[in-house]
Amino acid sequence: MSQTQVWVPPGWPETVHPPGAPGWEATATEFLLDCCPADYRRYAVLRRHPVVLARFATEYVEGQLASSRSGLSQVRVALAQHVAPEVVESAASAWQEQTAQLTRTRRAVSLVEEALRGRVFVARL
Repeated sequence: MSQTQVWVPPGWPETVHPPGAPGWEATATEFLLDCCPADYRRYAVLRRHPVVLARFATEYVEGQLASSRSGLSQVRVALAQHVAPEVVESAASAWQEQTAQLTRTRRAVSLVEEALRGRVFVARL
């Protein structure tokens, strides 16, 4: 690997340039804003300070993930008497997919936050 290449770990978001690349913080900011509620865009401090935005995004996504895990653990019991069994299973499947997606998003947000805080990722041989 040449000295000009930057390694990013698995789970790094595709839309975010590697740390140190031209415009990387701008792509990180857009990615993080996309992970948050739309009204986060109105706060200048979040747009101007990506590391602050990363902290907000981390907390927001962690909250979504915790809620999704809780909902998944309860969906079968909560719906069993209200809809057909195949609907319950479809709902559980949808919740599993959402939980998996949020888990991937949480990893990506975490990696971006670490990079914004100065971590340099090194490939392990």
